[in-house]
Amino acid sequence: MHTTLGLIVFLLAAAVLASALFRALNLPALLGYIAIGVITGPSALGLAPNPEETRHLAEFGVVFLMFSIGLEFSLSKLRVMRFQVFGFGGLQVVLSMLFGLTAGLALGLGWAAGVALGGVLAMSSTAIVSKLLADQNELEQTHGKLILGALLFQDLAVVPLLIFIPSLASGSDMSGELIRAGVKAAIVLGLILMLGQRLLRPWFHLVAKRKSTELFMLNVLFITLGLAYATDMAGLSLALGAFVAGVLISETEYRYQVESDIRPFRDVLMGLFFISVGMLLDLHLVAQHWGGLLLATTALIGVKFALISALAWAWRVPLHAALRTGLGLAQGGEFGLVLLGLTGKYGLITPDTEQTVLAAMMLSMIAAPILVQYSHLIVRRLTGGEWMQRAQDVHAIAVKSFGVSGHVLLCGYGRNGQGLARMLETENVPFMALDDDPARVAAAVAAGDNVVFGDSTRTEVLMAAGIRRARAVAITFADANAALKVLAAIKQLKPGMPVIVRTIDENDLDRLKEAGATEVVPEVLEGALMLGSQTLLMAGVPLGTVLKRIRQMREHRYSSLRGFFSGLDESDNAESAQERLLPLHIEPKMRCVGKTLGELKLEALGVTVVAVRRHGIRGSDPDADTVLQAGDIVILRGVPEGLSAAELSLGVV
Repeated sequence: MHTTLGLIVFLLAAAVLASALFRALNLPALLGYIAIGVITGPSALGLAPNPEETRHLAEFGVVFLMFSIGLEFSLSKLRVMRFQVFGFGGLQVVLSMLFGLTAGLALGLGWAAGVALGGVLAMSSTAIVSKLLADQNELEQTHGKLILGALLFQDLAVVPLLIFIPSLASGSDMSGELIRAGVKAAIVLGLILMLGQRLLRPWFHLVAKRKSTELFMLNVLFITLGLAYATDMAGLSLALGAFVAGVLISETEYRYQVESDIRPFRDVLMGLFFISVGMLLDLHLVAQHWGGLLLATTALIGVKFALISALAWAWRVPLHAALRTGLGLAQGGEFGLVLLGLTGKYGLITPDTEQTVLAAMMLSMIAAPILVQYSHLIVRRLTGGEWMQRAQDVHAIAVKSFGVSGHVLLCGYGRNGQGLARMLETENVPFMALDDDPARVAAAVAAGDNVVFGDSTRTEVLMAAGIRRARAVAITFADANAALKVLAAIKQLKPGMPVIVRTIDENDLDRLKEAGATEVVPEVLEGALMLGSQTLLMAGVPLGTVLKRIRQMREHRYSSLRGFFSGLDESDNAESAQERLLPLHIEPKMRCVGKTLGELKLEALGVTVVAVRRHGIRGSDPDADTVLQAGDIVILRGVPEGLSAAELSLGVV
């Protein structure tokens, strides 16, 4: 009892230290966990109370990670991914084993050792790569789907390999055992999927009716660990059972609540898992044979990267996606460590060879977070020769946008982008959309929408889409980092361009505004307004009062809309119905530079200055003493005739 408690306290302290330090250095916390494991492991400071017990505890981290990933999928999506799992994943394992056989024969290890090592090195780290892809929102991208498909097949391949390796050592006939294992695995997974679909939803309904948070949480843990245990007893992996549990729950309406409940367990236990992985590295061996180990690690990463990238490219995916797939699967994996121990146990390789391969796999796993997180930069360097394909893509965009002006440029054509496009069509406002999902673009083009394939974070793509001729830009995806790149490119190409940015909440609001966003629309705020309005109505508050309150909150939040929200009892005259917003970028040679708003007397033209943006400083309802400077963005409101007169008065050519 005392030992277990001491172990947990020690690991939690190490996890807190690693996470805080590496986040402060702007490095992945995952890398910090591994580093802490190396430092506190048996071969370094030896501070860990019980490394073996740590590994058993940390295995649950992988279970909850795979469960969370399963929640992101559905049975229909898995059916769509069958080619990535059984096609690409199966070929990746088979080719890796064939390469291992060739290398084993060339090095004089023998064919049996070569095949076994090929199976060992075919494995990649499900825990490390899946978490990184999930954190970076790349599971749905082309390379993410290929990587996840290969990882899922590797988890399935562990079972026959656990039978295959001992049979290689004994020289016995393994066909019967492999067939029995395959039949057992098919029966177990078939029963889980078939019965799970029928039983899980009514069971969750029954549990939810009790309205007990404690009971709901216990039920989630029971389902997750129970199915993981069932697949483990059937000879499959714990992680595979947890993944299937997540897929089954994703078909129910409780998936979001389950995901929220399970996240704390997943994140804490995953930290412990990565610490336990770091403890496996023998620093004494690394110090004694650092040159050879560095060469072995480079060879492992290089060969897997080349082999998997070539396979992905032959799978007819774009070159950059193929290379990112290779980088994502280039490391060793936790199941590979298990197979390596089995290979050494049955004498297929010598102890020295086993330790060398183990150290190379560990070092490759330590390098994995850097390779995956910065894969887009690495690929950009490697694909210098891909400029021709990029030039063709840009040319296609330029042809599509030729002759289009005064349009709204939509960055992203997901649900929000498509909804906005329908509104623009209703008002006869021309638009052009950019999206980097080939399937979505193909479907939209087939439907007649003005959509092209392109990465809106790239300057040349925005130029080809006619950014300098556009009326406004709407960034419809909720990725703040990508939005910042788009804003930086727009600021370089056309300062003063009005840009509306969508975001999930207000956490990134200041960063986006400082980067040049004209307005930032948080989904949380709009959802809260609708929730509040319905609640007030149901509480008996008069409709006019509710609309007035909503109007006040929106006017306070969106300064550029100030004065536009009239109540139901107010009639709009023809002039106010024609009012527009006009953002103007103040150039150094304009007559208004150095003058105050009072001196310009724009009110006489029926024009109001709504706001002034200056180098990230934003002011609403500026006073008459505000002096305009070069580089300012002035938001004007008025009827078209008044705005035209104001442009002449300010010195706009």
